Amino acid sequence: MTHLIEHHQSWALVLLFLLIGVESAGVPLPGETALVASGVLASQSKLDIVAVIVVASSAAIVGDNGGYWLGRKGGRKLLERWALVNRHAQKVLPRAERLFARHGGKTVFFGRFVAILRITAAWMAGISHMPWWRFLLFNAAGGILWATLVGLVAYYSGDAAASAIQTYGYYAAGAIAVATVAFVLGLRWWERRMVANEE
Repeated sequence: MTHLIEHHQSWALVLLFLLIGVESAGVPLPGETALVASGVLASQSKLDIVAVIVVASSAAIVGDNGGYWLGRKGGRKLLERWALVNRHAQKVLPRAERLFARHGGKTVFFGRFVAILRITAAWMAGISHMPWWRFLLFNAAGGILWATLVGLVAYYSGDAAASAIQTYGYYAAGAIAVATVAFVLGLRWWERRMVANEE
């Protein structure tokens, strides 16, 4: 990712916007990796860190809002098109709707920092008909904080971050996979607990 952005510096910020925006709208792309790579290049004076943060924040907000409206206008119909997906959706959606009714703001805000939720939270907020103004508020706050923190960490760690990505890439991927499984299991336990409390 660093090489891709470095060798297309004139298009680096456009590429950064597209990757983060499309990922935020619900397509699994390496948006956060692109932000880290851009922060590292900014530390090498190849990009401006302020521009990187502004572009990343804007892309996160625009992409999430796109995902929200896609979910709100057509997400449920899309899930109902295929029988297998529909059966699973009928089990998951009522829980998701209860979750967003009670904890929608927190889920949208903190979801920006979790890989799976970064892709799905906007869609689920839209499908659950979370009020748009409330979604926008927590989405903008989470997107700006995420872009600022990740961008500055990559900027100040500079070459160390780049070396770590290159050296420990496979280990990091394994750690992320393990963390993802643990998160999904923890989320399911949390959902069961919330349903039990409601009952």
